[in-house]
Amino acid sequence: MSSDAKQTFKLAYSINEACEATSIGRTRMYELINSGDVQATRIGKRTLVIAASLHALVSGKAHGITSANDPPT
Repeated sequence: MSSDAKQTFKLAYSINEACEATSIGRTRMYELINSGDVQATRIGKRTLVIAASLHALVSGKAHGITSANDPPT
């Protein structure tokens, strides 16, 4: 890759891509979407998971999600 090439980042992922990127199963991904912990949008029949929402999920900043590093309450 040349040094002048721009790196592009995805704004959204398909359900399969989101599952692969996070190592979360499809059922759990849909649970997270339905609970509001992960944001998704529909375009036609396709469901797209918002990339920023996945980043928040894995960093432990998603609503209702606790990190393995968080002390027990």
